[in-house]
Amino acid sequence: MSYKRNQIEEAVSRMFAPDCERPSAELRTRVKRLLELDRSLGRTLRSKNPELANYGFFSEEAPGTGAVISFAEYEAFALLHGLRIMEHGWPQGFAVSILRRVRPDLEREHARILRQRPGTLFDQEVILASARPGGLVVDNTDPVFLILASKAQRASDAGQTTPVSAVCRGLEKVTEFIREVGASSVTMLEVATPAHRLRQELMKTEPRRRGRG
Repeated sequence: MSYKRNQIEEAVSRMFAPDCERPSAELRTRVKRLLELDRSLGRTLRSKNPELANYGFFSEEAPGTGAVISFAEYEAFALLHGLRIMEHGWPQGFAVSILRRVRPDLEREHARILRQRPGTLFDQEVILASARPGGLVVDNTDPVFLILASKAQRASDAGQTTPVSAVCRGLEKVTEFIREVGASSVTMLEVATPAHRLRQELMKTEPRRRGRG
């Protein structure tokens, strides 16, 4: 199923503020700039570098002037996480870079997550039984994390400050990744719950006809 931009903006805005009636001008501007930057960078399909080979928020090349652009559900999900990354203080260029870089893994996980039954994924008895004192609190039984990890800086690392990223299923994989890269600071975004919530919000939206405000 595909969605128009107004539907994505409406659904994403309710992810951040459930009671909002319409997307704020700030959110719409941020979405627009993420899309414009992603498109302006282009892509090289044969590149072995996923950041160069993938768009973060598009599946196809730009259509002709006047054409209506539709977005796949994954691309709405990616835009949500571009905004989430920016909410953590990262600039939009970094958000676009990360979503292009992790797209193969994140898109695959997104599809798998949405095949899970909500009743199983959000089983409160299992969630409570799995909780441990001092442990990370999660609100589903099979969490998946988008990880941005910064390494400790040494004199020899001058100029190499871009965080490494990964998509990790489960806290054990997160711990393994952090140890492997020797991270000094980590940003973790759980993505399984937002995937299901966003689907519910998208289903409430209607495409707006062109020319309407």
